[in-house]
This record gives sequence, structure tokens and C-alpha cells, in this order.
Amino acid sequence: MAISFATIALPDLLHAKEGLSLDDTQASWFGSISFLAEPLGALISGPLVDYVGRKKGTFLVNIPHLIAWTLMYFAWDLPSLFVANGLLGFGSGVMEAPINSYVGEISEPAVRGALCTLTLLFISLGIFVMYLLGTLVTWRYAALISLSLPFASMLLVLLVPETPVWLLVNGKEKEALKSLCYLRGWTKPENVREEFDQLADYSQNLRNCVICTNNDQDIKTCDHASMNWFKRTLLKFRYVFFCKETLRPLQFTMLYFLFYVMSGLTPIKPNMVNICGAFGMPQNGKQIVMMVGIITCLSSAFAIIAIKILGKRKLAISALFMSSVCCVGLSIYAKIHLGKEVFSYDVTTFPKETSYTPLVLFYLLTWFTACGIPWVLLGEIFPFRSRASAQGIAAASYYLFTFLGSKTLIDLETYARLWGAFATYAAFGFLGTIYLYFFLPETEGKSLAEIESFYNGKLRIFPDDPFFNYFKRQKKK
Repeated sequence: MAISFATIALPDLLHAKEGLSLDDTQASWFGSISFLAEPLGALISGPLVDYVGRKKGTFLVNIPHLIAWTLMYFAWDLPSLFVANGLLGFGSGVMEAPINSYVGEISEPAVRGALCTLTLLFISLGIFVMYLLGTLVTWRYAALISLSLPFASMLLVLLVPETPVWLLVNGKEKEALKSLCYLRGWTKPENVREEFDQLADYSQNLRNCVICTNNDQDIKTCDHASMNWFKRTLLKFRYVFFCKETLRPLQFTMLYFLFYVMSGLTPIKPNMVNICGAFGMPQNGKQIVMMVGIITCLSSAFAIIAIKILGKRKLAISALFMSSVCCVGLSIYAKIHLGKEVFSYDVTTFPKETSYTPLVLFYLLTWFTACGIPWVLLGEIFPFRSRASAQGIAAASYYLFTFLGSKTLIDLETYARLWGAFATYAAFGFLGTIYLYFFLPETEGKSLAEIESFYNGKLRIFPDDPFFNYFKRQKKK
């Protein structure tokens, strides 16, 4: 939400003749400062949600947005404006672990992918509404209207139960059974008994002392509760985080986020309106931004269906590959048709001629970017003990990469112009496609325990198609 707000506010703030005004450097920082605050929020979100629970965590993380939107509406100078945008970024980051953990833990394997993608659809809808507000009202009134959303979110959270797994791990069996009955359609306990027993067995192992488990000690004689608190915390952190089940999916998601972010659309979002003008797109910049919101919503809805038909693996690989192809197209167009003087941070250099070619390529880039599923995988790929904190670290890496990507756009453009910037994004996308081809497992229809098993034992690669299998057979001969 912070980045979409920056997108609609920047054109009005950049070299404004009245009120608050930003120069080129300030505009670059305003568009990316939220990304600098988001990693901090994401890192805090994991320990928060582990301590207070998924439900309470989802309720509390709305508070930074309440403060930020209020401050944004009343912003009286540049520092207050930057603090408000930074708070929006912090609030977005701190939301990651509770939301992803909650959706992943309440869902059955058959619908988990669709539900995780549904959260992305609502995010896309929120971005579209923000872009729409940018075409209808000033940025201050957009902030005022947005203030109602955290209140609505907090009220809705009160209507849902805590996740059964978290309740079981914390010894609340009656509440866990009641929660599971509610989540499975207000059914009777006997109808969910089999699933509840499986969750109880799974959670029983999680309640065991992780230090004893990793040192082959008898759990019945465990005395680690009396150990020095700091030393016990360090040991638990070591055994929970520095294990294959956590480090391997963490490495995977961080690299996926890097390739996803740097594949074209995300780094240019703060300066999207001006990028469209620099390419000579025939539509008004704010109209294009609104269309981006609509396309993102439609693409997210398409992804829900595509996951059920294709699975997550094929969708993710093909989406990243096609994003790269679109970046290549935009790079070639910029190299051939845009003069050396064109610079997206200087509206006086924009070309007078317009063309629909970059507009079509840009809309296609938006579609394929929205089909990416790193956030869906984030909700299901980590083991329970490290899930919330690992999700927070992975989300922090996404925001860090996004900050670096958006902050370096001006440098890429300065030294390599627009064609060089999009050529760089295309290279990242193609590298990411290769990486996903080898290391992305198919998680659709798999239980959380089955997904955890992918990262036990030896390091695995996951291609399973005629092309790869042919070379695999040739190697065995």
C-alpha cells in the first residue's frame, strides 16, 4: 500500500508549484523509503506472531497504518511526509508473518494455494483502489479515505478464530478443536476428529524440547527450562534456524524474491507515471497506473485458476520467463526509438511521439508479474517452529531488494538509459527462470508435513519433464 500511495502522490509532489514539493533526489527517496522501513517491520513480525498468536498478531499489526495514514493526511512539511511513508512501509512489513502464517495454517492442502493466492487478489484490489483514488482525489484525501481500512481490518479479525496448530502447540486442545470445527464450516467435532488427531500428533512433536530432540536426550528428563534464559534462547535459535528444514527454503525464497523483484515491474513502481511518459505511451500516466491495478487484479484471479490446473511450479516458471521477455521487448524499443536525452525524472525530455507498442509490452509485463507466486510459497514452505520468523526474514529480504531496485533505477537510467535498465531486469528474470526450474518443488495439494520433507536429507532438484529426463537417462547410460 505504501508503494502504491507513493505512485499516486509523486506526480503531484514532484516540482509542485504550491504546498509540499520534492526535487528529483527527494522524489527518489520518497518513493523508496517505505522499502527501507518494511524489512524492519517484517523482522519484528515473526517474534511478535509467535508470542501473541496468529490472530492477535493480525489485529495488532494494523496500528502502524492507523498512525501513518493520520500523519500522512496532516503532513505539514517534508520530514512529516517521509515519516508517514516510512510508517506505511513498516506497517506493511509487520503484516507479513501473521497473515501468511494464518492462511497457511488454517487451510487444507487442496485449497491452500487458492486461499494464499486470494490474499494476493485482495492486495491487488487494494492497490487498484489506491490507484483509482489517485485519479479522483488529491493524495491527502486518498490518505484520509485509506484511514478507514485498518479499522475495518481490525473488526474483521475479531470474527475469526486462532489457528488450531498454534493453539495445540500452546496446550489449548479444547480451543483448538473448536477452532477447527469453525474453520471447516461450523461442523461437529466428530466430523473433524481425524484431521484433529493428525494435527495433535504433529503438534506433540513441536511441544517437545528442541534442544533435547537435537541432542538425542530423553525428553522426560529435560531440565532445559531451568537453564539460563539467554543461553537457552541461543540454543533454541541454533536448532530451529540453523537446520536444513529452515535454511534451504529460506535461501530459496530469498533468491526467488530477488529474481522476482528485479524482473522489471517492481523497481519502477514509485516512478511508474514518469516511466510511462518517458516511453511515449499514448495514455495519461495516471490512467495507465489505474489500468495496472485492474490488470493486477485480473491476473491474480487468473492465478487462482491456473494453480489448480497447472500447479504452482509451472505457473511460477512460465510467469518469470514471460516477464523477462517483456523486459527484452521494452529494452529493444527504448534502444531504437528513444533519444539519449530521455530521462524519466525529467518530464521536459519526454518524446512528443507516442506509440502503443511499449504500452502493450508494459501491460503484459504487469500481467505476468502478477502471476508470480513467491508470497504463496511463503505461507507453506517453512516448518512450524521457524515459520513466522523465517517468513519475516524472507519478507524483509523482499523489501530490501525492492528498496535497492527502486533506489538504483535512477542510477541505471543515468548510466545505461532506459534500454539498459530494462535489459538488466530481463537478465535477472532469465537467471531466475533457470533457478526456479531446478529448485522449485511442486507444493500444490501437498500437506505442510510433506512440503517440509522436501528439504530433509540430501539437496534435491525438482525438474520432471521429458527434456530433463532425457538427459538424466543419458547420464545413467
